[in-house]
Amino acid sequence: MVCYVNLGLAAVKTFWLALSCPPHHMRGMLIETELTPNPSTIKFLPGNVVMDTGTRDFACPEEAEASPLAEALFTLGDVTGVFFGHSFISVTAAPGVEWASLKPDVLGILLDHFSANMPLFKPAAAGFSVPSGDADYPLDDPEDADIVVQIKELIETRVRPAVANDGGDIIYRGFQKGVVFLQMQGACAGCPSSSATLKNGIEQLLKHYVPEVTEVRAA
Repeated sequence: MVCYVNLGLAAVKTFWLALSCPPHHMRGMLIETELTPNPSTIKFLPGNVVMDTGTRDFACPEEAEASPLAEALFTLGDVTGVFFGHSFISVTAAPGVEWASLKPDVLGILLDHFSANMPLFKPAAAGFSVPSGDADYPLDDPEDADIVVQIKELIETRVRPAVANDGGDIIYRGFQKGVVFLQMQGACAGCPSSSATLKNGIEQLLKHYVPEVTEVRAA
């Protein structure tokens, strides 16, 4: 049985209960946190939907300007990445930063945001999407259309759910001459085990079900 992402790492969960306390309307909110295969990244689960559809990856403060929440997290100064999944937010700490000191600040921002039911994106950026980057990779050959459909279906049904459990996402970027190009996001980006994940997990899976695939490379 192939392990795609969580290479032997047992999920470690902690729970944070905090109160947002307006004078006459006290509410409790529970935020669950999980470690990820990337020691620099922690997954935060606020207990409700974050993204109705799709995901959003913010790799720098400039990209985060479209989202008040992502922007606030980057203002901490010790955050180098923010990722929105369906029901979680992954936050990546800068090299050398201890999560013991950063976590309370991140939790404070998340609690303020979700307790107040604030919008995830600014109104002017309602249609915001991270540039796909597809222009950096060769277009799929029309003759490979059936192969590409198989690859995308496997990624969607077998790979992305496993990756989401570890606080990240994997985006299909292209297929050419047997090589599949995939982009890792969230906790998977920069993870020490990302190369092993691609080669020992995803590559083996795709090669098993799609014989035309000879290699998987990080985009």
